[in-house]
Parts: sequence; C-alpha cells; structure tokens
Amino acid sequence: MDAKLLDILVCPLCKSPLIYHKAEQELICKADRLAFAIKDDIPVMLADEARELSLKEVEAL
Repeated sequence: MDAKLLDILVCPLCKSPLIYHKAEQELICKADRLAFAIKDDIPVMLADEARELSLKEVEAL
C-alpha cells in the first residue's frame, strides 16, 4: 500500500483517519468500526462493501 495514499485517505462516512492493517489487507475506521478491504493494492472505500468490526476487534488495535 502506497504511503502517500495512506496519508490522504479518510473514512468515506465520518472523515476520520484510517489505520492500515497489513496482515488483513484492510483500512480500518475505529470511529465507525468498519474495515475497508484492499484488493490488488486498491482500497474499496464503499460503505456497503465494508466489514463491521466488533468492539473486541477495535479494542485490539
């Protein structure tokens, strides 16, 4: 994942910064508890495609 791209990407819903989770290939918004998949180095920033995170998953970050 390109570091410059990570610096400018924000959550499409709340505009919070995102956390890059390299092992899972996801961008995570702690505020909305959503994980956006990264497919072929391209972030899928669609709310309908995001995975909901449990409180336990968010606290582990």
